[in-house]
Amino acid sequence: MSEPVLEYVNCPDAKGSHRMAYASWGPATASHVVFCVHGLTRQGRDFDLLAQALVGAAEAAKLPSVRVICPDVVGRGRSDWLTDPMAYQFPQYASDMAVLIQSLNSQHPIQRLDWVGTSMGGVIGMLLAAQELTVPIRNLVLNDIGPPVSWKSIQNMQTYVGEVGRFATVQDAANAMWEISKSFGPHSDAEWLALSQHMVRRLDDGAYCLHYDPQLRVPISAVSEEAAKAGEATLWHIYDAIRCKTLLIHGAESELLSRDAVQAMTERGPRVQVATVQGVGHAPTLTHPDQIDLVLAFLGLLA
Repeated sequence: MSEPVLEYVNCPDAKGSHRMAYASWGPATASHVVFCVHGLTRQGRDFDLLAQALVGAAEAAKLPSVRVICPDVVGRGRSDWLTDPMAYQFPQYASDMAVLIQSLNSQHPIQRLDWVGTSMGGVIGMLLAAQELTVPIRNLVLNDIGPPVSWKSIQNMQTYVGEVGRFATVQDAANAMWEISKSFGPHSDAEWLALSQHMVRRLDDGAYCLHYDPQLRVPISAVSEEAAKAGEATLWHIYDAIRCKTLLIHGAESELLSRDAVQAMTERGPRVQVATVQGVGHAPTLTHPDQIDLVLAFLGLLA
């Protein structure tokens, strides 16, 4: 299966409702569902290789079929943009995902729900894992994210989020994205272009820009160091309520998540297992075989 099925779900918000897009891989009737949720300015097609590996591994091992759901968080990719930019916050994101889980479960009952979240997607996963959902998360993968987020990394986000650019070609856009994404670790030109092609949208005049709402900058710009510390305290409280099996994939050179933070995550809450990826910062793209195998093994899908 080289291409996913693109689907949508309607989600309520303070101004009415919006549509959230999601790529669906594997049989729609599968009772084992894995959510793969992207980082701050990315989109669901980041997980193409991981999704195909998850579906294929279940088939190869003759395990129950796996369906992989890769949403475009609202304001990104093919999802709608919100009217109020200050609504681009975690409570809205978590609410949208809960609506999607409920919708999928009503179509075909979910017997097992796993979650893979990169950065922002991991925070959303933590919020849902700490709740008593009708369909609880059984296994949680946090890709270079935890309750503490360094203030330096937030300041870095404030410099680039919302700068959607204008590019003559997809390759030009890929080159620009690489300049702010080198912490993702080594990628060949072909690998990076594949990761970049779904990150752009074509404008009416034929030029390209990044495929997210530039107003995402508004709530990010409003974050102060004091607010960041308060948010960290809240996230630790949420983290401590998580009871499901949890894996932390940590970029060894991550600016966002320190080694001390990783150690603290092993000592409280779900007491994460840790897999460190050398030569990578924030965050591993989960596109290389060794990184994909970390997820497959944790989910019991590695033959």
